[in-house]
Amino acid sequence: MTLLRWPLSLIFVGQMYVAMLVVGVGYLPLALTSPDGAVRACHAYCRWVRFSLRVLCGLRTEVRGTPPQSEALVAAKHQSFLDVILICGALPRGKFIMKDLLRYAPILGWYGLRIGCVPVKRGARGAAITKMMQDVAAGRSRAGQLVIYSQGTRVAPGEFKPYKIGTAALYAQMGQDCYPVATNAGVLWPKRGILRKPGVAVVEFLPPIAPGLSNADFMARLEHVVESNSDRLMREAGWKAF
Repeated sequence: MTLLRWPLSLIFVGQMYVAMLVVGVGYLPLALTSPDGAVRACHAYCRWVRFSLRVLCGLRTEVRGTPPQSEALVAAKHQSFLDVILICGALPRGKFIMKDLLRYAPILGWYGLRIGCVPVKRGARGAAITKMMQDVAAGRSRAGQLVIYSQGTRVAPGEFKPYKIGTAALYAQMGQDCYPVATNAGVLWPKRGILRKPGVAVVEFLPPIAPGLSNADFMARLEHVVESNSDRLMREAGWKAF
């Protein structure tokens, strides 16, 4: 069975992109009519990825904790595309802070904008944060859960990148509960490469951080709970720190 993991992983990756095209085109009439149709398309695609991943690669997925159902800020650990799939599928109206380049990605970019994602250009930190906050404020009429990856990029297990102050800026601006999210997805679905390993990939919604903390206190608490719980989940998936 071990020898089959590579070809099955390759088949999974290929069909995943075909499915994106099929779902994107199939739901297009609904998505053009209403953003709700775009949300339905994203949820359908997330369900398919999880199903096909389990069947082809033996990689099961699990969402733990209680995802917010009303407006909230979600500050998540980002290790691979899989944690995006799990978070998007778990939230009723999730909308992501995403890299500006993704807006030009076929299907993915258009659907992302349609559900209310906020593209952010990398560059001067102050200008990028100001623009992000303006765009978030402009899109507040679209109720939902705003997801930000606090380290700004995918971070492989065992690596560390600093938490960016943009999350604290949104936390202060929005005045809403912030739900930290931990994951072990990168242990089984790596940041780069084709191989998908069997096991259980988890995203876990942790107890919310209430509004009102200072930037420093908020960032310290967020980093502690996300990193410590991600380490716990990664050990559960078989990861060992060296």
